[in-house]
Amino acid sequence: QDIINSMSNSPATSKPPVTLRLVVPASQCGSLIGKGGSKIKEIRESTGAQVQVAGDMLPNSTERAVTISGTPDAIIQCVKQICVVMLESPPKGATIPYRPKPASTPVIFAGGQAYTIQGQYAIPHPDQLTKLHQLAMQQTPFPPLGQTNPAFPGLDASPPASTHELTIPNDLIGCIIGRQGTKINEIRQMSGAQIKIANATEGSSERQITITGSPANISLAQYLINARLTSEVTGMGAL
Repeated sequence: QDIINSMSNSPATSKPPVTLRLVVPASQCGSLIGKGGSKIKEIRESTGAQVQVAGDMLPNSTERAVTISGTPDAIIQCVKQICVVMLESPPKGATIPYRPKPASTPVIFAGGQAYTIQGQYAIPHPDQLTKLHQLAMQQTPFPPLGQTNPAFPGLDASPPASTHELTIPNDLIGCIIGRQGTKINEIRQMSGAQIKIANATEGSSERQITITGSPANISLAQYLINARLTSEVTGMGAL
């Protein structure tokens, strides 16, 4: 309906075709194309829509993209026919679904649970991070920083801060800092702790990291730093 409404506002002569992309298990694409392309040709001719099945599978999945374009009516008819083919020929074997990956995976906290965003989905994050976040929430019975408690005028709302120090080998410090400080800023933001990285000292192969905050903020920052180190050491730094 949205497509039809947006198209009815433009002059009849310049109605642009609508493009829709479907994700179809690769094991069903053969039935969709048919012998020598007979099925896909039949769908194109009977609906008037353009249909193209991608030759390659989508990254890290066993699915392919099927692109359809045409008028809204042609697309509706085309999707119906594709659905019929897919119902008649169920997928063979296990299907690994395509999950679009953003450039970096932000973590969001909602209802005491941590989620990472993958494409349009929120995927629950490993339990350890969630538990640490819940701990961090329990550690702050006061109002958020910067607000004073009305029952105790002038009382600083922040819980007492403590400090923890870590030493990191020089050759691994880059994965903690990230390009132009992106990773370290992410860790600061997610943990709520202050993190200072000392400058390299001559003759030393290690760098000092000082983490300041509540005990829960510090544990969360430590966990995030360790997670970065682990992913770098195990060769999964790209994740």
